[in-house]
Amino acid sequence: MTTPTRTRLSPDARRAQLLDLGVGLLATRSLDELSIDLLAETAGISRGLLYHYFGGKQEFREAVVRRAVDDLIARTAPPEGGDPMERLLASMTAYVDYVETNHAGYVSIVKGAAGGAGGLSALYEEARSALTDRIFSEDAQGELVPDTPAARLMVRGWSALAEEVVLTWVAEPGGVTREELLQALTLSLPQLVALVV
Repeated sequence: MTTPTRTRLSPDARRAQLLDLGVGLLATRSLDELSIDLLAETAGISRGLLYHYFGGKQEFREAVVRRAVDDLIARTAPPEGGDPMERLLASMTAYVDYVETNHAGYVSIVKGAAGGAGGLSALYEEARSALTDRIFSEDAQGELVPDTPAARLMVRGWSALAEEVVLTWVAEPGGVTREELLQALTLSLPQLVALVV
């Protein structure tokens, strides 16, 4: 019987591996349930090694949330080129997929940010800004919505509405199909902006 050889990872690769594991755990657990002990046990390493990479519990959680936020932004990026409404629909579909797959963790991030927990508010705000700003940066011709202060205000409000609707729908669909949800969210953005511009 041979013993499997262990691959020695660089510190950056090991840290990235631990963050990926933390994000995976966050998909089905709240942020409060995500502990250094849980990650150490799951990864089969000592708690001391985790403290070496992250410093402490708060730093670890913030690093995991940072990775989750980066993942959300990347996964919901609309396809390049094409009809602006189709691109928005693709992005919203990816968003709903993400929230469904990572519901427990996503809810705890939203609640933690709303409660002003540590650096979570700043990370949450960064994610929301990235998601809303790209509506303007990727629609440089203003085909979907014009880039005006009033339009930015309405897009920001629509983003909060979309988040609440999706979170509520995942928990209790209320007879609304996935297709109806996606159509309502996608079509509502230009209509909402049109009320003020």
